[in-house]
Amino acid sequence: MQQGPNLVALAENIMRAWEGLGQAAMLRQLAVIVCALAVGWFIQQAWDRRLLKLDPELFNAARRFGQHGAKRVLFPLSALLLVVAARGVLARYQPVHLLNLAVPLLTSLAVVRFIVFTLRQAVGRTSWLGVLEKFFSAVVWSVVALYILGWLPEVIAGLDSMSIILGGQKLSAWTLMKGVTMVLLTLLVAMWLAGVLERRMAAAKGIDASVRLVLTRATRALLTLVAFLVALPMVGINLTTLSVFGGALGVGLGFGLQKIAANYVSGFIILIDRSLRIGNLISVGAERGVVKEITTRYTVIRAPNGIESIVPNEVLVSSVVQNETFTDTQVALPLAFQVGYDADLDQALQILVAVAAGQPRVLADPPPRAYLTGFGDNGIDLRLGCWIADPQEGTLAITSEINMEVWRRFKAAGIGIPYPQREVRLLPPLFPAPAVEQQAEPV
Repeated sequence: MQQGPNLVALAENIMRAWEGLGQAAMLRQLAVIVCALAVGWFIQQAWDRRLLKLDPELFNAARRFGQHGAKRVLFPLSALLLVVAARGVLARYQPVHLLNLAVPLLTSLAVVRFIVFTLRQAVGRTSWLGVLEKFFSAVVWSVVALYILGWLPEVIAGLDSMSIILGGQKLSAWTLMKGVTMVLLTLLVAMWLAGVLERRMAAAKGIDASVRLVLTRATRALLTLVAFLVALPMVGINLTTLSVFGGALGVGLGFGLQKIAANYVSGFIILIDRSLRIGNLISVGAERGVVKEITTRYTVIRAPNGIESIVPNEVLVSSVVQNETFTDTQVALPLAFQVGYDADLDQALQILVAVAAGQPRVLADPPPRAYLTGFGDNGIDLRLGCWIADPQEGTLAITSEINMEVWRRFKAAGIGIPYPQREVRLLPPLFPAPAVEQQAEPV
């Protein structure tokens, strides 16, 4: 295979660079490259410190993209400019074959890093891609550098020679690297398509948030599966063999992971039928609190005391769930009181209604009402009924405020609140015991 003129020129530069290794001209070029890399690194560090001082909320998406995109290419571009300037000066006095090699390598490094950063932004906020961004950049640039230097065919042949035989099929290091690359590329394409669909669904106004979440997760999972199915045949892996193995694995997982599978199915059911939403105040079993997060496996419930409970979705589907804010956030708040038998009942009932009406959280419609519910052993039982529209804020504070105000007004009106009393009377026995005669002691 014939190489183009660029590769031939680069090969000549390599040979000339090796021939001049150890000479003063070569050492000067190496010093220029090291200094350029050091200056580029310091410039990038200064840019990073500047970005840390800026408030990210002050920038829109385009400006934020430009700021962080410049961070990726500032190091290679700064070094490239210094190398080009030094090459223009040294070319008048000596050969600059090594600097001629450094220019395309630094240019390709800047291009690769910017492309990988742009691809990450297009895919979306994917944590694993953010962690592996530098790794992807290094791998891609290494391949490009080997191609520029003309060493890529030899490297491929060396990797292909390192092979083993598995089941009659040759598996080499090059095949493995090619397979991993194809899988990663198809996954990136799948994540990019999933990000595009997610942004489209987020912009749609007629789709509920829970349905949007289900569609996003289902689309991402489906595209990931399709990416694997497309990538594996491209590297020579037969899907027929995997189908038999996958069937046996599926049967085993079906028996061993019944609960986990049930939780995932229940999670999709909850998200689709919208029986629970973020912010609902629910009670299930001994747990009561506000729904903070709904995932495909569990639901997070935050209790009024701040404790968060992770409830499996299967429990929410198979149990009775009391949703206090499902269709209406108004809930009743019953409070029980007791007054003495000598109290003015009409005045006591009026005080209860007035105290409830004076609370800002108590609704005026329906209005609060007070009732006489029974005659107890120690006093007359009264009940105050009122409605609130924010049960997620808790009922302990408003209950305490109403009780304190009722106590103050009862005390000012002379209405006593009875407490249990017991009177113990000692009665003489109905049948007194007969007197016992005392016998004289013998002398």
